Amino acid sequence: MTSVLTVDDSASIRMAIRMALSGEGHGVTEAADGKEGLAAASASKFDMIITDLNMPNMNGLEMIREIRKLPIQAGTPIIFLTTESDPALKSQAKEAGATGWLVKPFVPDQLVKVARKVLGA
Repeated sequence: MTSVLTVDDSASIRMAIRMALSGEGHGVTEAADGKEGLAAASASKFDMIITDLNMPNMNGLEMIREIRKLPIQAGTPIIFLTTESDPALKSQAKEAGATGWLVKPFVPDQLVKVARKVLGA
């Protein structure tokens, strides 16, 4: 079973991600903001991380930059799942270490396809 960390301040989005991915056999851990996400990523190795951009306490870009410093998460794909679609922001995300980008609202099948692609499953 692969492990996925999802970081979003919206409980309904976290639930939608969990439902989409757990149905495919992925274990899903949830965090409500970037600080919680960073703490989870510091404590456990994940196969994939999905994060929102705009969150309280620590935004997704800051969290990605910090996660990329963690040896335990070396090579872990990080997917941005956000309402933002600005090309300049996408560029910043890529520079921070994001692997891919999905725009909300998302279709569960779309998320599953992305997970299969980045996880090689």
